[in-house]
Amino acid sequence: MNYVKLNNGIEIPLEGFGVFQVTDPAVCEQTVLDAIETGYRLLDTASSYQNEEAVGRAIQKSFVLRKELFITTKAYIQQMGYEKTMQAFEESLQKLGLEYLDLYLIHMPFGDYYGSWRAMEELYKEGKIRAIGVCNFMPDRLLDLCYNAEVIPQVNQIERHPHYQRAEDMQIMKELGVQPQAWAPFAEGLRGMFTEPVLMKIAEKHGKTPAQVILRWNVQQNVIVIPKSVHRERMAENLDIWDFELDAEDLEKIGGLDMETPSMLDTRKISEVKRVYGYLNNPVLTSL
Repeated sequence: MNYVKLNNGIEIPLEGFGVFQVTDPAVCEQTVLDAIETGYRLLDTASSYQNEEAVGRAIQKSFVLRKELFITTKAYIQQMGYEKTMQAFEESLQKLGLEYLDLYLIHMPFGDYYGSWRAMEELYKEGKIRAIGVCNFMPDRLLDLCYNAEVIPQVNQIERHPHYQRAEDMQIMKELGVQPQAWAPFAEGLRGMFTEPVLMKIAEKHGKTPAQVILRWNVQQNVIVIPKSVHRERMAENLDIWDFELDAEDLEKIGGLDMETPSMLDTRKISEVKRVYGYLNNPVLTSL
């Protein structure tokens, strides 16, 4: 496993394990235990995933020392604002059964995330969180936050895969010193990701799978990946990406797959904003 240093000097694994949509408590707990035993040390959850308690139980049952794990969770839209985020942090910490977090993220660029950022800065300075960051922030919102923050985000977790490569985002984050992290690095197989002829040919060349090529493409550019699977053999496959390297020709061909549009989430699309807020079951919003 390779690591990358965040802008505060903290090291984070370049590959981790996500638990989005793993909502059954027993399945989630066993899945996280399997992931840890397979070799994952970065675990990514969120309050909105409704599985923090199961993740916490797995952490407590694992054979790995807490200091060897890098645990991430997130505050969702209804938890935005200084007081709400302070409360959300304590609730997540209790559900996870932890004394501190390695990374705490603002999940969406909506609501009073400036108030939330002030709370997170305070928790960070108190040593309750080792690193703080955001999710799904486009370059304009990320720049605006950085211009008005005391602590620059250490991480921006975004949708990134061969069909949505986000060159501008990568450049802005590089300039700001914000570490990119790719959620849904396979875009859940949408738009024929796993049967993409270019990826299949590159995979055959290296004796790997298209999924491994996609993960390697990200980490080779120092983008952290957090793939998810409930199958132990797939977990091992996703982790087996450190014994090969994509060459310049491979990278150029993958670059040609960029569709420049998201497959999963577009925070600037009105229907998507309504959909995201719809999860909160606000009667005013759901009537729009």
